[in-house]
Amino acid sequence: MFFKIIDKESIVDLYAGLAAEYDEVTGPKTSPKDPRYVKFGKIRDASQLRLDYKTSIVPPKKYFLAADERLMRYDRTTGEVYDTEPPLQTRALIGVHPCDINAILMLDDIFLNEFEDPYYKVYRENTFIVGVSCMPSPTCTCNSFGADEVHRGFDLFLSDLGDRWFVSVRSVKAAAIVDRYLDAREVTADDTRAFQERTKRFKKALPKRMDLDQLPLLYDAKYDYPLWEDIGKDCLSCGACSVVCPCCYCFDVRDTLSADGRVGKRHRVWDSCLASEFAEVAHNHNFRPKAADRVRYRFYHKFVGNFTRNGKMLCVGCGRCTTACKAFIDPQRIVKALESEDTPASAGTRKGGGAQ
Repeated sequence: MFFKIIDKESIVDLYAGLAAEYDEVTGPKTSPKDPRYVKFGKIRDASQLRLDYKTSIVPPKKYFLAADERLMRYDRTTGEVYDTEPPLQTRALIGVHPCDINAILMLDDIFLNEFEDPYYKVYRENTFIVGVSCMPSPTCTCNSFGADEVHRGFDLFLSDLGDRWFVSVRSVKAAAIVDRYLDAREVTADDTRAFQERTKRFKKALPKRMDLDQLPLLYDAKYDYPLWEDIGKDCLSCGACSVVCPCCYCFDVRDTLSADGRVGKRHRVWDSCLASEFAEVAHNHNFRPKAADRVRYRFYHKFVGNFTRNGKMLCVGCGRCTTACKAFIDPQRIVKALESEDTPASAGTRKGGGAQ
């Protein structure tokens, strides 16, 4: 990895270069329905890019694990199966925050290392990632989960120094983009000092780091604690937290037939462990029939299950779930409740909930 400096206005040149090299350029832009919110979408002009955004509504994981992914189509009358391969499309993804890049690396563990998912692999290998620095929002706890910094998983990374960008060049593809399209200059001592000051401001703006070292053990010890019943009373089982989570990866595989039943498609769609039917099996048996069971399972998977398998908690502290939850179920307060000696039944719900 090496470093360069580019002017702020060079984002236009970066966009033009990526648009010339890739089939599609996507990035954060203002939601047309509500300008207060930012979402990732197709960028048709550099002026659409909002690189100073706080947190997008839905994470960029949707470009690697689609909300509705066609696996194949078939004709029941002839037995023909077709469209079984993922579409080959190159994409440049601009403006990904460190927490979301760390979340993509977690998905890599699941879909490339534990077992190889051909669809995820194609999208991952054909996506050029440009990361961008950020300042924490009130719901961020990325530092508690080690997701406030990122050193891999991207091609380029842009750190905002006010009137210029400090550019980290990670890949050969990125080096080629810089060489062909950007008027980049060498990093000076003043640039390095500005980068260090910017990093200090970011670290200072983060909340106090939670101590999570004992959390897996505490979770096991308090698995049957009344806390879960209390949270279950509030949980709407809507799955909004799963939809906006950059680390959730559960999906369901479905067959959808045409009206006459002759042709159909098999596709996978995002699923949520909070859905009442998630743990249903044959004979209408449900392993987790109550909302309390499902909430407990969700956090067990994040704080214990994935940690046991991959040595990482399945959370990057982006705060999206806190904002999306209409019942104000906040993971931060659940952690504090588990760490409390008393752990009152009301801890973790209602008071001081989601971001305004």
